[in-house]
Amino acid sequence: MVIDALVVAEKDSVARAIAKYLAQGSVSTRKVYGINAYWFTKDGKQWVSIGLRGHIMNIDFPMELNRWHAIEPSRLFDVEPILVIRDENINYVRALSHLGSSARMVYLALDADSEGEAIAYEAMFVVRNVNPKAVFRRVLFSAVTKSDIINAFNSPTNLNPGLAKRVFTRMILDLTLGAVFTRALTLSVEKFDRNALPRGSFLSYGPCQTPVLNLVVQRAIERENFKPEKYYVIYITVNAAGRELTLSHDGVFKDRREAEGVLNLVKGAGKVRVITANYKEEFLNPPMPLDTIELERRASRFLNIRPKAALDIAEELYRHGYISYPRTETTIYPPTLNLKQVLLGLTHGEHGDYAKALLGTPIKPTRGDSDDGAHPPIYPTKGAKSGELLRYFKNEKYWKIYDLVVRHFLATLSPPARVERQRIIVETAGHKFETSGLKIIERGFLVIYPYEEPSEKVLPRLKVGDELRIIKAWIEERETEPPPYLSESELLRLMKKYGIGTDATMQDHIHTNVIRGYFKIRNKQCIPTPLGKAVINILGKTGNELIDPWFRSRMEKSLMEITRGSLKPDDVLLTFKDEARKIYEKFVNRQGEVARELVKALRESLSRSKGGNSSKEE
Repeated sequence: MVIDALVVAEKDSVARAIAKYLAQGSVSTRKVYGINAYWFTKDGKQWVSIGLRGHIMNIDFPMELNRWHAIEPSRLFDVEPILVIRDENINYVRALSHLGSSARMVYLALDADSEGEAIAYEAMFVVRNVNPKAVFRRVLFSAVTKSDIINAFNSPTNLNPGLAKRVFTRMILDLTLGAVFTRALTLSVEKFDRNALPRGSFLSYGPCQTPVLNLVVQRAIERENFKPEKYYVIYITVNAAGRELTLSHDGVFKDRREAEGVLNLVKGAGKVRVITANYKEEFLNPPMPLDTIELERRASRFLNIRPKAALDIAEELYRHGYISYPRTETTIYPPTLNLKQVLLGLTHGEHGDYAKALLGTPIKPTRGDSDDGAHPPIYPTKGAKSGELLRYFKNEKYWKIYDLVVRHFLATLSPPARVERQRIIVETAGHKFETSGLKIIERGFLVIYPYEEPSEKVLPRLKVGDELRIIKAWIEERETEPPPYLSESELLRLMKKYGIGTDATMQDHIHTNVIRGYFKIRNKQCIPTPLGKAVINILGKTGNELIDPWFRSRMEKSLMEITRGSLKPDDVLLTFKDEARKIYEKFVNRQGEVARELVKALRESLSRSKGGNSSKEE
């Protein structure tokens, strides 16, 4: 049977939604090699929609090079990897081949980002292999809603080869560098002590994974090398307009006797004079529109939901039509996005009253400074109530992420909050004491977005020249504190700064380090293990570039030039393979030292694990 149009989506739920929105009549579901295919008619023609499961192919080395002990790792620098079908996706490829063999037109409705473009090329490769005459068109949309789907299919476009080449080049570099140094680390340990690693285990290196680990380790080293120092702070409490007001000395003292001398002077004076009484109104601006990294960071900070879990949940919400595509670097609402229409869609949900109130006011959205040219910022695509999402997804985290997206969107359309910053400085015996406060005058966007509400501390109204009686004065001894371990939120910010990974993969690189046992996450803090520290120490001695975040940043910039057409994939591959080859030579020259340190760290990790000191990832 001839298929007039075959639609290939990234997931089954999206394929089903496309069929539902495009069908002129009923939709029938048939299994093809166990995969759902949705059959329907449109304009009198036969259409079929099928969903994949992400990438259906991998970049890998030929089978004969998978014998680690027989192949010297550096040989992999000179081998061109091949495209192979992922074992778990074999039936998707069979179904795609079967349907594609009789398709006249193929609409590639994969996600509208670089990874989606690469998957589109994988799907095209499969269909072309069985049907060279098929015509291919690309379909791009940012929300799985009826209007977005219909508009996208009314204006299909061509594939973007530069975007796909960038992804495949990155995959080749990640595979090659990862394989060479993973094998080198593992084999050096096995040569030194065959029993150091459990059977089937290995020590991994990744061009994104390991610079992330380095960021975590460097902060931990700063913390461990920190030497606390004692210091002393003088406080006074005064009677201010019938209220007790506590102020601190505007300096700190390293010498206790010096602090006690000042304290005696202050006590002897008995009163203070106000020299500054500043009450200044200012605005607190609403947040910028939401991109992927901020969604992950805010889910971690505000909801205690790990970044990887937050993005996984957001993707499910997108596929079921609740929010727009969550993998985006854009923080500017495009003029084509009808914000009032989005608000109207929210009026029947849990946030309906607030959405209705906004509809009665001029809409002035906040604006960031980033536009990836592919997707708008994350926004809700329909209103919902908590009970609806809980019944459907059976997990309250789905509601929490949806609620955050809705509140964030509404906040970006809301007026700023108005606050009064307060500062009082007093003087006595030649020394100044100060305190600060804050009063919320108008809550503005904070009504819907309480996550960023500042703590109120309202000071009494004083004026310059007022004299206040000292009620008490005292010294507190303190110690300087070490820098904290990196939080996941801060780690994501640094990864974005250095360009380590994409908005879609950053949380995966964190997760990989955790499952490899290189660092743990406790109370949202990233704490390296002895093994993680050893890997960074060894690679730092033999090839600091491999762990330096700027190495990955340079790589990403070169990959971007492939998309722009100013660099060819072969040029980028040659440059970074040559750099890695030189680092590998230094690694080999210190292999004995490498092995000793890694085996020592492995034994320490194993000892801690048996002693019950290992911590479960939270």
